[in-house]
Amino acid sequence: MLAFRKARRKLRMGTICSPNPSGTKAASEVCNADWMASLPPHLHNVPLSNLAIPGSHDSFSYWVDEKSPVGPDQTQAVKRLARISLVKKLMKKWSVTQNLTFREQLEAGIRYFDLRVSSKPGDTDQEIYFIHGLFGIKVWDGLMEIDAFLSQHPQEIIFLDFNHFYAMDEAHHKCLVLRIQEAFGNKLCPACSVESMTLQSLWEKKYQVLIFYHCPFYKQYPFLWPGKKIPAPWANTTSVNKLIPFLETTLSERAPRGAFHVSQAILTPRVKTIARGLVGGLKNTLVHRWP
Repeated sequence: MLAFRKARRKLRMGTICSPNPSGTKAASEVCNADWMASLPPHLHNVPLSNLAIPGSHDSFSYWVDEKSPVGPDQTQAVKRLARISLVKKLMKKWSVTQNLTFREQLEAGIRYFDLRVSSKPGDTDQEIYFIHGLFGIKVWDGLMEIDAFLSQHPQEIIFLDFNHFYAMDEAHHKCLVLRIQEAFGNKLCPACSVESMTLQSLWEKKYQVLIFYHCPFYKQYPFLWPGKKIPAPWANTTSVNKLIPFLETTLSERAPRGAFHVSQAILTPRVKTIARGLVGGLKNTLVHRWP
């Protein structure tokens, strides 16, 4: 049984492409932007939880604002240090985990998105932002970018995993869920039996978006899936030799029914890792070690 894979590199299924002005593409061209639509017919009725679906880690962190306040996901010690302008520049090197925008990730074939969100200190308009140490773009802007892609690719299905919430009260959650509903409308798939979900069943109902919400607030809305439906075991290691056995073990032990599964194929820096590679940043310290 296969699972979600958080891809750290561009997919190599074929040419990354967008629809050309005529809306057609050469028969010989394999397009990652439409890879679900291009799957062979015998996979259309396979449970979606049995397909290997590529995803990205901290999917939104292709851009962070070093001029904004340090996020509430950081310790008080880091917040005090960040008063020094150079510290935020160094933080940015460790906060950015992607080099493709949402649109570019979608065109590359990414269909699972790992999302962490927060309100911003001093904001009075209930606006919600993506966050990873530093604040990223507004969630609304990201949702609209994703929806624009889905409207052009009606057979592609995506998974939005809202798994970390910071500095958010009930009013913030209501605002976020309203934005999700406003962005995707009838594309939202209500929570249901995981085993009953196939590409064909989703296509027939024109559903394209599954929202996983790791907060009790999900109970108030039928289109929010509980976080327990998409567990994501975390190896928390800087060692490839430890990570691979962990992925193999957790995948083999995944629940046989009732849930999806995320294989987090990621290396996680520790304090000493950051200290040793402070100036080099995440990309030069860990990413280039990946085989």
